[in-house]
Amino acid sequence: MSENTGKVVCGITISADGYVAGPNQTEERPFGDDRGDGWGDRLHAWYSEAAEENEAEIAEMIAASAFIMGRNMFGPVRGEWDREWNGWWGDDPPYHAPVFVLTHHPRAPQPMEGGTTYHFVTDGIESALAQAQAAAGDGDVAIIGGANTVNQYLAAGLIDELRLHISPLTLGAGARLFEGVPPLGLEQVRARAASTVTHVTYRLVKG
Repeated sequence: MSENTGKVVCGITISADGYVAGPNQTEERPFGDDRGDGWGDRLHAWYSEAAEENEAEIAEMIAASAFIMGRNMFGPVRGEWDREWNGWWGDDPPYHAPVFVLTHHPRAPQPMEGGTTYHFVTDGIESALAQAQAAAGDGDVAIIGGANTVNQYLAAGLIDELRLHISPLTLGAGARLFEGVPPLGLEQVRARAASTVTHVTYRLVKG
C-alpha cells in the first residue's frame, strides 16, 4: 500500500445495541426502519437536531483527504450500472475529496461539484485503500460505511482509529457493526457525552 503519514479512520453512528441502520432498508428509507418519521430520524437526531452542540464531531466526519464507502452506502442500485445514480447527496456532495466506492461492477469515475469525484473500485478493500491513500497524500483516509464495509476493514486490521457516535436507542435488527469481526484490542482515546449522543474514540491496538 502507498505509504503516508495520515491515519485510516472510521466515524459512524450506531444505536446502543450496535446497529448502523435498521431493517427493511429501501430507497425511500436508506437507514431502514428506526421507528422514526423519516429516514434515520432517531438514529441521526444528534446530527440534525443538535448540530451546534456537536459541531466538532460533525466537522471531523468530513475532514479526511479521501473517503471509502461500500456500494450499498452509495445508493440503492444493485447489479450492473443500468440506472443513472450519483449518490444520495445531490450535485455537490459534502466530501470535497476523492471517494472510492467498492463495487463488483466497473464504472468510469464520476466527477461532481465541489471537488468530489467518485471512483469505483472492483478489486477489493486493499486496492481501494491503496488508491485512497495515494490520493490523500499525508492526509487521513476515512472509511465511512456501511456496516459491511467497515466490518471488512476492521476484520483485516486496516483501521487505525474508530470514532463511534452512540445514539440512545435500540433497533433490535438491521445492519450491525462488528458482525463477523474477530475480537479487537481497543484503547479509548476520548469520550464526550452530549444531550442526544455519546462520542467515543478508540485506537485500534494492533499486533
